[in-house]
Amino acid sequence: MCKVCKFGGTSMADADAIRNVEDIIRSDDSRRVVVVSAPGKRFKDDEKVTDLLYRAFSLKDDPTGFCGVFGKITARYDGIIKDLKLDCDLSAEYEAISQKIRASKTPDYAASRGEYLSALITAKYLGFDFIDAKDCIRFDSSRVFDPETTNGLLGSALSGGRYAVLPGFYGADARGEIVTFSRGGSDVTGSIAARAAKALVYENWTDVDGFLTADPRIVDKPELIETLSYKELRELSYMGASVLHHEAIFPVRKEGIPINVKNTFDKTKAGTMILPAAKLPKPRRIVTGIAGKKNYSVINIEKSLLNNEIGFVRKVLSILEKYGISFEHMPTGIDTMSIILADSEFKIPPDRLVEEIKTTLSPDSIAVYSGLSLIAVVGHGMENKKGTAAQICGALFDADINIRMIDQGSSEINIIVAVGTDDYERAVNAVYDSFFRRGASRESA
Repeated sequence: MCKVCKFGGTSMADADAIRNVEDIIRSDDSRRVVVVSAPGKRFKDDEKVTDLLYRAFSLKDDPTGFCGVFGKITARYDGIIKDLKLDCDLSAEYEAISQKIRASKTPDYAASRGEYLSALITAKYLGFDFIDAKDCIRFDSSRVFDPETTNGLLGSALSGGRYAVLPGFYGADARGEIVTFSRGGSDVTGSIAARAAKALVYENWTDVDGFLTADPRIVDKPELIETLSYKELRELSYMGASVLHHEAIFPVRKEGIPINVKNTFDKTKAGTMILPAAKLPKPRRIVTGIAGKKNYSVINIEKSLLNNEIGFVRKVLSILEKYGISFEHMPTGIDTMSIILADSEFKIPPDRLVEEIKTTLSPDSIAVYSGLSLIAVVGHGMENKKGTAAQICGALFDADINIRMIDQGSSEINIIVAVGTDDYERAVNAVYDSFFRRGASRESA
């Protein structure tokens, strides 16, 4: 059985990074399928190639501006080719890409070319076959990923123990039009390839040692998480732990394939292993990790006898659906309901949304409050464990932080609290200290 290896943007940033990638691949003959991202930043103020491609698309009707940005992109790849001492001329590819970007109606084709060119160069350098994702990764006419058609096509392409490089981030619909996943979607491509190849493991190589128990920009020296379940990964990734795309679990979970997140630049580290819950080692901590995100608002609705009004919640949600607005949480009371939304979800001004809810449902009162942040406390150890919510609330009480909302999922592996954004960093540290510093002694007692 083979291993599928996905390398992120930092791992593909320049020739030295790609040589390091080669060392990793050559050190294990089972690493036969390689998924690559577009080159990322080489230094703090550098630009990612994907960002340059999006900018090129935005300037497609400005010949001077487009050529300036597109020239930066081609120079980046030509520099990598030169430094790798490859006999590889991509001038014809550049010309074709330039023309098609300027003729495109959506940015998907432009955005995908970073991975495409990265994979062409990597395949040439490694002496592996190049497989274009547009030929194997299929989306339907509504631009929704088609997993079963993809699995058949890609499984056939990878059959026979083939050594291959596949560009991440994109596929195509039945007409051959390029469709991209959301940003970070190369992680998803790697997972798709692992399923198709019936891989022993999906290795996701990045620029960190693995998942940490909290954001190191907020908490000083958080611990590494050695093992995660698929469910814990999804909860933490969705709530801001950005090491791995939160949708990357689905293809491999179907086949029970583990994911190993590892550091390209420190191969000695074991990284984080992501497994089915049944295969997690025991004992484990009550809490596996803490993650969070800023920039949320809450719509508070009050109406007497709301609980007796059939269809009230459905009508509110239909208004959100009308404008393509997704909500995060919806705590309710006998005469009240609250809808928590990411600020980015307000496709129309909040005042206009409030007015439509007023007109449709005639509530007694309605108001929008902004400046919220959400914090997720996640772990299988919380299941059937008494006192976890009390410990979270106690930690925030001791830190003099007001809880604006608390919600626990039915699986009992996550509790989410909302706090004021001004209190966000202090709140994360207070909860972390309670479970991973002061709480560690209590758990082991």
